[in-house]
Amino acid sequence: MSKKKIISDVVCPFCGSLCDDIEVIMENDTIKEVKNACQLGATKIRGNRNSKRLTKPLIKIKEEFVEATYDEAAEQAAKILLEAEFPIFYGFGSTEANAHRESIKFAEEVGAIWDHCPSVCHGPSVLAIQEIGIAGCTLGEIRNRSDLIVYIGTNPMEAHPRHMSRYTTFPRGFFREKGFQERTVVVIDIRKTETAKVANHYIQIQPNRDFEFLSALRAVVRGQTLKVETVAGVPREKIEELAELMKNAKHGVLFFGLGLASTKGNHRNVDAALSLVRDLNDYTKFYVQPMRGHFNVTGAQNVITWISGYPFAVSYLKGYPQYNPGEFSLTGVMSRQEADAAVIVASDPVGNSPKQVMEHFARIPLIVLDPYETPTTQLASVVFPVTISGVESDGTAYRMDHVPIRLRKIKKGPKGVLTDYAVLKKIAQKYRKLKKENRKKAPKKEW
Repeated sequence: MSKKKIISDVVCPFCGSLCDDIEVIMENDTIKEVKNACQLGATKIRGNRNSKRLTKPLIKIKEEFVEATYDEAAEQAAKILLEAEFPIFYGFGSTEANAHRESIKFAEEVGAIWDHCPSVCHGPSVLAIQEIGIAGCTLGEIRNRSDLIVYIGTNPMEAHPRHMSRYTTFPRGFFREKGFQERTVVVIDIRKTETAKVANHYIQIQPNRDFEFLSALRAVVRGQTLKVETVAGVPREKIEELAELMKNAKHGVLFFGLGLASTKGNHRNVDAALSLVRDLNDYTKFYVQPMRGHFNVTGAQNVITWISGYPFAVSYLKGYPQYNPGEFSLTGVMSRQEADAAVIVASDPVGNSPKQVMEHFARIPLIVLDPYETPTTQLASVVFPVTISGVESDGTAYRMDHVPIRLRKIKKGPKGVLTDYAVLKKIAQKYRKLKKENRKKAPKKEW
């Protein structure tokens, strides 16, 4: 007889919105239906049927994968790290905070570089925030108070499908009881995206001219007069209208994405956006928020900052944390062919990196933790299957506005498959054991 169960208030472990109103209908420990989630989130919760699920640890021997136990695979991984002189730990955007903490502790013990997703995405945003600071608030405050929403270089309708319906444009808030009727949405982008189609105002700017546009907008906000007819392809009148709209808002927010942070100008673009919001606070309440991608990339940034004092690209090679983006970030380390081993957790850098980075991944031993087969697991020397955080195991994740939310375990993972945290802990234990044995075997020095 089948047992049907409804699990409510499930947190979606897909994007940085971390929608926490998902309803999952279970039958005999199988997910039958996912309600309230977007298509991307529902696919993540149900399981990606287009990707091969990993269920057994694998060790590569003579270019062929051989099934192994977790202990055997952990011992092989520990040997790789013991022999490495310049290892790097990378990924962590799609796993929970305990795995972050354990991996950082282990990276310090090994003497490795620890880096995560911002080094190839929102790293420029982090650098700008360190220089300027950020006028931030929670998504809940935006939902309840904001009457002006500005999106620049981001397309939430496709990248964060429920962001506008839950937090910004459409929901009825405590002070915005009529929902979208009391809100104005402005989209600034190089093309008319799906988000732009539902906005009240769409401003099309020329590619790679974000800094010029934001600088002109800042000048108008500060009372200056533009002496040119257009800036970045935008007529002066439109810039002046937008400045007045922003200054007269009761509670405004500026969301920006990689279209701003990863185009020409990089962190200087974000610098201009943060400075614009700072200027606007002379006239009204205005806030700014980066649109973060993977569901717990903000959590990884928080955890590494608590532990080391730095947000990403942290080196423990000298036994203490050093921070230097570019020198210690994944792309820099791999393109210079410095790393001689890598631990990849909850990420697929081989499938998403420049050619020179992928080529170096193929030269060095990789230790990979992932629920599914990816281009990175195919190149790996040791592969550990793991549970899907937020579906098959619980933990803590941080929403894009830095609010911690507890992930729920909805169902059991494949039989015998461990969590990221448990696997990292097992490798660390094997590493310590082998290191201790090697010390005993080492010949004593004669003085």
